[in-house]
Amino acid sequence: MSTDETHTALLTRIADALERLAPPAPKKTDLTRYEGYIWETEKQAFRPVDGINRLPLDSLQGIDQQKALLLENTTKFAEGLRANNALLWGARGTGKSSVLKAVHGHLLEQGHHLGLVEIQREDLNDLPDVMSLLAQTNRPFIIFCDDLAFEQDDISYKSLKAVLEGGLSGRPPNIVFYATSNRRHLMPRQMIENERGTAINPSEAAEEKISLSDRFGLWIGFHSVDQDTYLAMIKWYVSYYNIPVDFEDIRPDSLSWAMGRGNRSGRTAFQYILNLAMQHQIKL
Repeated sequence: MSTDETHTALLTRIADALERLAPPAPKKTDLTRYEGYIWETEKQAFRPVDGINRLPLDSLQGIDQQKALLLENTTKFAEGLRANNALLWGARGTGKSSVLKAVHGHLLEQGHHLGLVEIQREDLNDLPDVMSLLAQTNRPFIIFCDDLAFEQDDISYKSLKAVLEGGLSGRPPNIVFYATSNRRHLMPRQMIENERGTAINPSEAAEEKISLSDRFGLWIGFHSVDQDTYLAMIKWYVSYYNIPVDFEDIRPDSLSWAMGRGNRSGRTAFQYILNLAMQHQIKL
């Protein structure tokens, strides 16, 4: 065998070995088939979710104004109109992510082919790639980031700012970005104050931090509810799930439940109902 033939055979063996070692190319997910998807940064792919864990829109009590605002914005978007990015901010357990998923489910029931994609905060650097892939479809998508917030020395907010409104191409018309956060400006107050204290131009530095939230055209605030609203939530759930109890009998217990958790919110009310249903062996 000649030297050239020997080299060719060796290169062929190396190529075959590398091909065996290489992972198979990831299968492309059908972005038209499923209700929702989760972006997996390790695989650089969408994981489909068929049957999103959500509550009916009517079951979310005490946040009628918030529901109406988000439903209007999302309905217009689902109908093909441009809509605002939305920031749902406020106290924990007040229904921010629940209302987002409920609105999406409601529009699916109305016949809208609206997709929902969840991306984790730590994966926001992938957002340009995610949006590029979704822009190749004719389906409208909500990109959703739950519990969005940034800490000291975290500069990933800059990439989010650029994607939401900036760039030559702008935001694709079939994509809107929704986020929930406990912070109105997405940054801890200490982080903003530190920028004011150390920057050459303090006001400009602070504006750089705060301007991220300005990229959301729709701000929807969620707050802890009063006692009457909390009890109305309990009463509605008891009726909706047909739990065989008299509301006046469980009223003191439901108030004690909220007191033990230190807050009155939609989450607290639903957790109480879960406990009540378990006691009566009712599967929700």
